[in-house]
Amino acid sequence: MSQTAVRGESPETPPELPPAPQLSLGDSAREYVSRVRGGDVGPLPAILGLIVLLVVFSAMRPDTFTNSFNFANLLIQSAPVIVIAMGLVFVLLIGEIDLSAGYTAGVAGAILGVVATRNGQPWWLGVIACLAMGAVIGGFIGLLVSRSGIPSFVVTLAAFLGLQGLLLQIIGEGGTIRIESDTVLAIMSKNLPIWLGWTLYVVLIVGYAAITYRAMSTRRSRGLVTQTQSVWAVKVGGLAVLLGLCTYYLSEERSRNPAVTSIKGVPIVIPVVLVLLIVLTLLLSRTVFGRHVYAVGGNAEAARRAGINVERIKLLCFVICSTVAAIAGVLLASRVNSVTPSTGGGETLLYAVGAAVIGGTSLFGGKGRPADAVIGGLVVAVVANGMGLLNQPAAVVYMVTGGVLLLAAGVDALSRRRAAASGRA
Repeated sequence: MSQTAVRGESPETPPELPPAPQLSLGDSAREYVSRVRGGDVGPLPAILGLIVLLVVFSAMRPDTFTNSFNFANLLIQSAPVIVIAMGLVFVLLIGEIDLSAGYTAGVAGAILGVVATRNGQPWWLGVIACLAMGAVIGGFIGLLVSRSGIPSFVVTLAAFLGLQGLLLQIIGEGGTIRIESDTVLAIMSKNLPIWLGWTLYVVLIVGYAAITYRAMSTRRSRGLVTQTQSVWAVKVGGLAVLLGLCTYYLSEERSRNPAVTSIKGVPIVIPVVLVLLIVLTLLLSRTVFGRHVYAVGGNAEAARRAGINVERIKLLCFVICSTVAAIAGVLLASRVNSVTPSTGGGETLLYAVGAAVIGGTSLFGGKGRPADAVIGGLVVAVVANGMGLLNQPAAVVYMVTGGVLLLAAGVDALSRRRAAASGRA
């Protein structure tokens, strides 16, 4: 009989973990300030820039910029760019780029039109074909980048030109494919009932509170540093107030002539974007695949030596990017009721790349979140919307947006240099 058995102790009994350190509200604030000083600024510059832009345009156009009609219109217009940018985050995280995402959205939208309008198939079959086209395009690009060693800039630039030609081939030069499905058109033109908008609000807040509380409890049970319940309550309360104000504002009457038609409620496209945001965020933050993406973006050679299949991760990131771009193609087709040879082209891709970078996703890989793309997309949309209300020409809008993008890229480069100097990189 062993000495342990004599003492009546089970050898399988796990050792007791020391109490988990908990960060109070003040500790969390000081820890965040320390991270910012060390170069880990995250989306802070984009959030501050967004606040400044909202204040400036609200002061210069208080009658038009701040009304609920323009607020809802701004969110609807920015949705396709935000969706493409969320997909681009995956590619940027591994230190690559996809210049063809805009025309991927256009080609996928054209497939939707061909299946649902020209061939008279159900709308859902058209959406499936649209998403399948996006996945095929992403798989083709991902194989070339991961297996051939050709830089993604060259591969996706070639894909940009090739997909532009494919879109012309499908539609015909100067042609148009109309979208006649009421379900597809409703995504960008209809609103949720008031009660459903508030139900969605409650589900979001309760879901966020439950997920974050569970994560906090898990870290505490494992003896890891975690926040206190008061910090958790402040975050949940802040999100509840912000989303509550947005839901209340969108539930107000937005029609200029309510006697003829009433426009109120959360636009349908907003829950579509939110669902996509939640799915992509969970994919990156709660799965092994997500951890491998950040590992490859941080140091591809170290990730390879750790046993991660780098080529497979790169292939999947391009597939996800193009499939998400295909979802944006549905939104673009729904917004203008048709697909044309210019769908997804022009400024769409440039704004999407700009949105991802402005939001805080690093061009050097390893740093970024889908939520950053949402913040960056709102910055780009506010610039375009506010400058338009000020009757500024397109040339000025492009120059201001380019300046914001250059500033964001400069902040990214400086923060990485500072993080390397402080040992955080």
